[in-house]
Amino acid sequence: MKKQLLSGLVAAAVLGTVALPASAQNLAIVNGKAVPKERAEVLRKQVERSGRPVTPDIEGQIKEEVIAREIFMQEAQKRGLDASADYKAQMELARQTILIRELFADYQKKNPVTDADIKAEYDKFVAANSGKEYKASHILVEKEDEAKAIIASINKGAKFEDIAKKQSKDPGSGAKGGDLDWAAPANYVGEFSNAMVKLEKGKMTEAPVQSQFGWHIIRLDDVREAQLPKLEEVKPQVAEQLQQQKLVKFQEDLRAKAKIQ
Repeated sequence: MKKQLLSGLVAAAVLGTVALPASAQNLAIVNGKAVPKERAEVLRKQVERSGRPVTPDIEGQIKEEVIAREIFMQEAQKRGLDASADYKAQMELARQTILIRELFADYQKKNPVTDADIKAEYDKFVAANSGKEYKASHILVEKEDEAKAIIASINKGAKFEDIAKKQSKDPGSGAKGGDLDWAAPANYVGEFSNAMVKLEKGKMTEAPVQSQFGWHIIRLDDVREAQLPKLEEVKPQVAEQLQQQKLVKFQEDLRAKAKIQ
């Protein structure tokens, strides 16, 4: 319904301007008022920044949008809405938002993230995450006696995965037979990781392991060297992260220097 209304208004605007030829610097003339081409250019740049190609069809839609906005704006002004206190307050907020956005864009343009910055950040990541990764499974229950009974049952031939699906209180891994997938020891709470790294591949803890979550029966399925992504694979994400960090630091510095009474 809104789209049809907009199309009708735009069509009316176009028909109304046929007899009034616009000059080269204007997109159109609406009710005797010139609509500069710069307005369409601003919208076109916004579309380009969003990643969409500006096709001839999109160009036409942009023109219609600019004309429709002029129609609505003229009507709002005719009703005196541009003199209201609410309008003026919203305009001030919009002005602040645009100016602040320009400030941040200017800062980022003048303080780009370099390849050296990205390499240094990646090296820090590698240093912190290198080592071994463990593929473990566990069954989590609330009581020690229940955990001991499960261990005894598995030692007698019960299947670890079946018990995990039926009795584990960890919904994520329980549904997968207790599988926790690959992870570094630091990803787990201390009690869990300490018990896990002492296990031999294929072995299960002989006694339940208590943590803040309850009692665990842990089985170590495999061990490997940490599989880290190559720099080129994560370069865009690292660059974006560093850009955000720089911007946050810039904002914090400005606040720290400001005299607030």
